[in-house]
Amino acid sequence: MSPIFNFFFEQYAQYETHHIVLEIVAVIFGLLSVVFSKQNNILVYPTGMISTAIFVYLLVIWGFLGDMMINVYYFIMSVYGWYVWTRKVDNEHTTPISRTTAKEHKIAAIIFFSTIVFVFVVYQIFDKWTSWTAYVDTVTTAIFFVGMWLMAKRKVENWLYWIIGDIISVPLYFYKGFTFTSLQYLIFTFIAIFGYAAWKKTLNKNLQT
Repeated sequence: MSPIFNFFFEQYAQYETHHIVLEIVAVIFGLLSVVFSKQNNILVYPTGMISTAIFVYLLVIWGFLGDMMINVYYFIMSVYGWYVWTRKVDNEHTTPISRTTAKEHKIAAIIFFSTIVFVFVVYQIFDKWTSWTAYVDTVTTAIFFVGMWLMAKRKVENWLYWIIGDIISVPLYFYKGFTFTSLQYLIFTFIAIFGYAAWKKTLNKNLQT
């Protein structure tokens, strides 16, 4: 094996083959979910739910409590988001893309800080403060919780949270030994940037009409 290959993938030598396959499948469905989200397509939710369900299983086995909680939350919010995105606001239209209101910004702040407190307590109970990554996990969990809530509400600002969280997650997951997941977040970052631009374009078009 080449040194470059070993640098990126040598940690997988310790993993079960079916776990590696499951991670790759979860990454594929995760990428599909973000692509559908960029396109403002309802398929973002079923594909995302498949990805998160697999990751919950893998993260429990791997012992990453914070990441597991993120994916459980994703799954729950996907059910909620699926409902919101298909709910009719009148006889013809479903919930549209919109900007976050002042009230929703306050709720987002509450979700952010409440998540940090919640994760802190859970990590204390399960004695998970064993690495600096646990502290970063606390912050990224809060960022992603807000991003998922705003996406479920179809708010254009959700992409800003995804961009920040994805950028942090790229080196974080690589350090943890999950190269495929790290690459997923790298791709997520670029898709989120384009997603933000696409949603803003749709929002501006809707406002003009």
